[in-house]
Amino acid sequence: MRGESMKRIAALTALVWAIAGSAYAETSLERGSYLVNTIMTCGNCHSPKGPPAVVAGKDFSGGLRFNEPPFDVTASNITSDKETGIGNWSAADIKRLLQQNVRPNGTPIVVMPTGFYGILLPSDLDAIVAYVQSIKPVKNKVPDPIYKKPVQHQTFPGAEKPIKAGDLNDKIARGFYLATIGHCMECHTPMVKGAQDFANAMGAGGREFPGPWDVSTSRNITSSKTNGIGAWTDAEIKRAITQGIDKDGNKLKGPMGFAYYAHMTDQDLDAVIAWLRTVPAKD
Repeated sequence: MRGESMKRIAALTALVWAIAGSAYAETSLERGSYLVNTIMTCGNCHSPKGPPAVVAGKDFSGGLRFNEPPFDVTASNITSDKETGIGNWSAADIKRLLQQNVRPNGTPIVVMPTGFYGILLPSDLDAIVAYVQSIKPVKNKVPDPIYKKPVQHQTFPGAEKPIKAGDLNDKIARGFYLATIGHCMECHTPMVKGAQDFANAMGAGGREFPGPWDVSTSRNITSSKTNGIGAWTDAEIKRAITQGIDKDGNKLKGPMGFAYYAHMTDQDLDAVIAWLRTVPAKD
């Protein structure tokens, strides 16, 4: 009898936990909000800056200018405003932009790191779209882009197709997924003849980014112990990511989205750091 009682108690406990867990289950919209407002840092480019913070009430209404000849592009208004934003875009239109790099009219785009988004889980892609479509409309017309050369679309190695959901249970694979959709290597890899040199210099840094923060040069984030972060502790890397303070206590500049990364879960931050440890050293 005692054994049966224990079984009933265990079953009841499992049921209670299942009910409690379902009450706190993350919705698709919540997942989209988490991704957009943390690791993907969408508002970091798509919001006007003060400097240094986002102009109050203008989130996602268009922001940073990337004057990088032969292109001169200002980050678009991605609010649901129908005149100046993407309020008239369908979910399929947004997905096409994110993964095929083209607007609804078929025009390709530059600067936006769409070459990193092919790895997105279908459920995460749906969640991101749902969240973006929920953003309140803000009327703000940004300048039309200037293209003086055909757009070259580059796919990040490993981002050619969606990751398998089960792979996210592996810490390093999860870190690669997050760092990829967070397009870390877009800024931290040097350009050679108009393309990022992922094959030879992934993570080596050296790119310059002018903006409200003056001019910032991306750091070497490979496992090099002399020029990279190989000699940094996990806590030091986490502080740099979330607080913008390097190993020696120096304040780091934008455009890296420290304030966005600060809201990531410890599990996700630890996974990203674990993957960064595997990036081959480049001196």
